[in-house]
Order: sequence, then C-alpha cells, then structure tokens
Amino acid sequence: MTKRKWLILAGVVVVCGLFLALRLNRDGQVHHFTAKVARGDIHDVVEATGTINSVITVQVGSQVSGTIAKLNADFNSRVHKGDVVALIDPALFKGALLQTTADLKNAEANREAARANLEKAKAALVQTKADYDRAGGLNKDGVVSRQQLDLAKSNYDAANASADAAQAAIAQADAQISQKQAAVEVAQTNLDYTVIRSPIDGTVVARNVDVGQTVAASLQAPTIFTIAQDLTKMWVYAKTDESDVDNIKVGTAVTFKVDALPKQTFSGVVSQIRMNPTTVQSVVTYDTIIEFANPELKLFPGMTAYVTIPVATVQNVLKLPNTALRYKPPLAADEVLALYKSHGIEGVKEPRIAESGTSETGTATGTSAQNTARSPKAETAVVWKLNPDKTMEPVKVSLGITDHAYTEVSAVVKGDLKESDEVIIRSVAPKAQTLGSVGR
Repeated sequence: MTKRKWLILAGVVVVCGLFLALRLNRDGQVHHFTAKVARGDIHDVVEATGTINSVITVQVGSQVSGTIAKLNADFNSRVHKGDVVALIDPALFKGALLQTTADLKNAEANREAARANLEKAKAALVQTKADYDRAGGLNKDGVVSRQQLDLAKSNYDAANASADAAQAAIAQADAQISQKQAAVEVAQTNLDYTVIRSPIDGTVVARNVDVGQTVAASLQAPTIFTIAQDLTKMWVYAKTDESDVDNIKVGTAVTFKVDALPKQTFSGVVSQIRMNPTTVQSVVTYDTIIEFANPELKLFPGMTAYVTIPVATVQNVLKLPNTALRYKPPLAADEVLALYKSHGIEGVKEPRIAESGTSETGTATGTSAQNTARSPKAETAVVWKLNPDKTMEPVKVSLGITDHAYTEVSAVVKGDLKESDEVIIRSVAPKAQTLGSVGR
C-alpha cells in the first residue's frame, strides 16, 4: 500500500509539471515569484555544535603494578575525597617492606659493632701510646735499645690507624642505615599505593578495570576510574568558526539543545574563548567554553549540544528575504546595465548572467540555496522590485545584520523601497526562450 501511495504521488507531481510546462509554452511569458518587504525584528546568531563536559575530570590511576583485589566504587558512584575506591593485592609489597626493614636492622647492628670496634681501637691506642712513652724514657737512660723504641712507636702508629679505621666504619654504617631507611620508606610508599583513594569529591563516570585484573604501571599509570568533580555545574565545548570568533563576547547568554531532550532548551553563559585552534580539512575552529547549571543532572558528559549564540539584534526594521538578495534577473548583461543606468545605479560591477535555457517544467533561473557556512557579507546589494504593471525595477540598498533568512535594510541608496513592496525572488521561463527575448 505504501509503495502504491508513492507511485500515485509521483504521478500527480508529473502531471502537475506537464500542466505547468504546457501553460508556460502557451503564454510564452516569464513568471516571477515575489515576496513582500516586511518590517520586524532580526536576531543575528552563531550556530555551533559542541560537547558537554564536566568542569573538572580526574583520571584515577595506579602508581604500582599488581592485581586488583577489591573495587569499592562503580559507574555513577558518589565518592568523597580520601575514600578508598580500589585495593591492589599488597602481598608482594608487604614482603618487600619486611625485607627492607630487616636490612635496616642489620645496618643498625653493623653500626653498633663498628662503635664497639672503635672503643677497642681507642683502648689499644691508649695502651700503645703509654708503651711508646715508657720506651722513650727508658731509651734515654740506656735501659731500652733503639730497636725496642722503634717497635713501640710502630705499635702506637698502628693502633692510631686502627682507631681512624673504626671511626670510618661508623660513618659507613651510618650511611648504610640512611640507605636502608630510604628503601624502607620506598617500600612503605609502594605498599600505601596499593590503597587507591579518591582525590576529589565527585561521581564516577568510568570504571576501566575489574577485580582480578592485573594493572601494569611500568610505562604510565593505568587509569582505573574517571571521576567528574561536580555534575551540577558543567561546560559545553562549542566549536566555533574563525569568522565568528570576533563576534562572540565573554558573558553573552546563550541557549542550546541536546538530542536526548529535543523539546527542552537549556541556557548558559560564554565564559572563555580558547586561543588554541583546531584545523580539520582547512577549516579552523576555536573552542568556546559555555558554563551552565545542571541541578537536576539531566545532562550527561559527552552529550552533543547544539548551541545558539546571539550576536546582534535589531527591532522594527525593514527586512528583505535573503532569496531576494541572491536573485539574478534572466536578462542579458547589457540589458541589466541599461536598467541600472536608467535608475541611477552606479558602481555596480557587471552582473552575473543567469543560466539560460530554463526547463519547461519551470525551474528557477536564480542561484542555488545559500550555503549554511558564513561568507563575507556585502555592504550593499541590488534587489529587483516588481511594480504593479509587472515591470522590474532595480533598487540598491545598504545591508545590515542577517539571521540567514532575512537581512536588515539599513538604508535605500537608489530607488524606492518600502514595506509591502514586492521583490522578486525567482523567475520561471519556457525552455525555448532566450535571455534576449525574455528582456523584451
């Protein structure tokens, strides 16, 4: 049934097209489609697409490698700063701490032994010094030979060197103790790192591991959780074209919509325009940051936002449809220039001639629809007014802001244009008719 309905609809369209073509061939005249010049408000806005993100997002990782023994948080869990969110199996790290603690105690025992050796060396030094002094006195009295005196001096020097060596051994033991204490602190720190705590208050938006999974932190810290600090205050990262950046001001109130809630409009404020450009296929964009409140938590991180940023507004002005600004009459270039001259319009370059040979089905001779991307806006334009006697009259106007459907007429430079006048937006002519015959 659906296919039959489409076939019937296509047949009706074809019949209507043939009827219009036959009628155009019969009367042999150009038909103009017009729109009225109206008065109203125009709102110039910047349309952009962005992504919703939390203000602060922290990736919680592991400083050490090991097996996940326990997870205390999951997706959407509310956590507070300092809460234990995960545990890594601490067995190996406890063993390493016990080993370094034993090494520290061994170094401390070595230092005590070195101190005892120092006391022993000092006692030997006192004894050898006394022997040397006695031998020197007896040598003067001729009781002790010179050889015995030299032997006593040698013993004294050896004892003095032993005392110095014992003192150095104590210094070495102290250094070893410091080294072992550092190893104990490292082992204790690694053991503490097996307890993973939340660094901020927030909501877990991602969990990347499961219990029993091994994480390796050899090259970089693996991410276990992603925590968003406060989802009641969020940002939109809107990609704005470089041609629009100068028009956007910090503090401007904006609106946006999301696919999840198409009937609801959200509001925010432009807080920043970041100077870091992004270039994709020669198109340069900048991130415009929009702050907004999310008290009901309706919007989630990662949602696509369709942002409308107001740039300028005018009220109760004369406005033209943009199709009238794009219209080119189906006349030869010399005829158009003659019409310009007859109405006092100067300083306009030779107009682009509309494509000849419009189809019998009534295809418009005007230009195609305007691209949605912004292009440099002309300050003046020529529109074609259709008089009551069906003659065309060019009118040169000065243009203001546009909302991409209507453009403000800031002034009429040449000619007469007022509210309710008819301006041509499209012309339809028989296929066989030439540009020259249309103008006559």
